[in-house]
Amino acid sequence: MQKSDIQRIVDKYTAKLRITPVWDVKLELVEDPAWRKTGDIRIDCDDRKAILMLNAMNPRQENLEEVIVHELMHLKMYPLDQVTESLITNAFEEGTPAQNFAYRQFFTALEQTVEELTKCFLLEFGENRDLSFGRCAGKKSFDELYNGLKAL
Repeated sequence: MQKSDIQRIVDKYTAKLRITPVWDVKLELVEDPAWRKTGDIRIDCDDRKAILMLNAMNPRQENLEEVIVHELMHLKMYPLDQVTESLITNAFEEGTPAQNFAYRQFFTALEQTVEELTKCFLLEFGENRDLSFGRCAGKKSFDELYNGLKAL
């Protein structure tokens, strides 16, 4: 996919998600073979700017439109993300099992929510509605997870 095609998709979803014109979002294609993520976003709330980074060398997801929407959803949810993270930081002593548990639970719930919202937007507005299953490829099958467990 050409950078102009990717930029068109970014522009489409920044408008649909009502990110622009309030925010300035810059697309950056990462060409570092060591970068392991498919996408990421850097956010500056004070200046209302964000950099949407996409892996141009070895993306792990097949549908870049899905990755773009996912990262933009993180931008939409960033205020809630920051409030929750601040609550965790202030409620639990740093480095304790309780704080680690709260962070894990929060980030798991955040990722699941962002992904569900992403699927909804792709279903409604997507040019490519095929979901990426790249993350599943490295996971164990259901049978492999329970292989070797004794029957009760």
